Amino acid sequence: MSISSEHKPLGKQVTGSLHTLSPIVELNVGGEMYTTTLSTLKKHPGSKLAEMFTGQPKLRTDSEGRFFIDRPGTYFKYILEYLRSNQVPTQCIQDVYKEALFYNIEPLIKQLEDSPQIFGELVARKQFLARVPNYSENIELMIRIARAEAVASRRSGVIVCVVKTEEDAARCQDALNSLDMDKKSVVKFGPWKAAPSISDLLDCIQMDVEAKGYKISFQPHIAEKGFRFKSHDYFYKFLFTWW
Repeated sequence: MSISSEHKPLGKQVTGSLHTLSPIVELNVGGEMYTTTLSTLKKHPGSKLAEMFTGQPKLRTDSEGRFFIDRPGTYFKYILEYLRSNQVPTQCIQDVYKEALFYNIEPLIKQLEDSPQIFGELVARKQFLARVPNYSENIELMIRIARAEAVASRRSGVIVCVVKTEEDAARCQDALNSLDMDKKSVVKFGPWKAAPSISDLLDCIQMDVEAKGYKISFQPHIAEKGFRFKSHDYFYKFLFTWW
């Protein structure tokens, strides 16, 4: 079978053997059109991309007969450029990395993981956050509390308690018992055993909430007079702005 001008119904499954394909292949990747060679797509035999074009057909075609891959087409050009010339992309690193993982192109994955952006995220930041108990769950809890308080409001405030050491955790609990607030609405992060500081964790919280599409800022939470601890040593107020 060869790719020609013959129109095929949208979503028709290819029935012939890929061994008879033309060496020139037309692709529709998430609505972006590409033309390349079969040998380029099969450059790394162990990759998922190579498997798509090896043996029995594993892809559908669009109405023009182009092989369809249901992935973001914008970043496929970087994948294709790497397959053609071994050029590692310097733009959209995080997004290209996700596509490299999907297509399982191991040499590209390894080279991207050595880039400052991916190395810093995977080896430094993610490894740190893995040592902060219930970090991901607490991010989701913050968002649920903020959304629950968003009715007829422009902003929602969420109180966060951040402690790095077990000693600070005990002091924070004493402070929490003295605060005039619903203790269930306070989200606690820590303690953890790693070098990054409280300010580093606060930055991580802001980054990860903003990555979910929310507009957020934070500031120390100052309790009322007579509070027997410096509340700003432990408590911070995160503000979600809705409009």
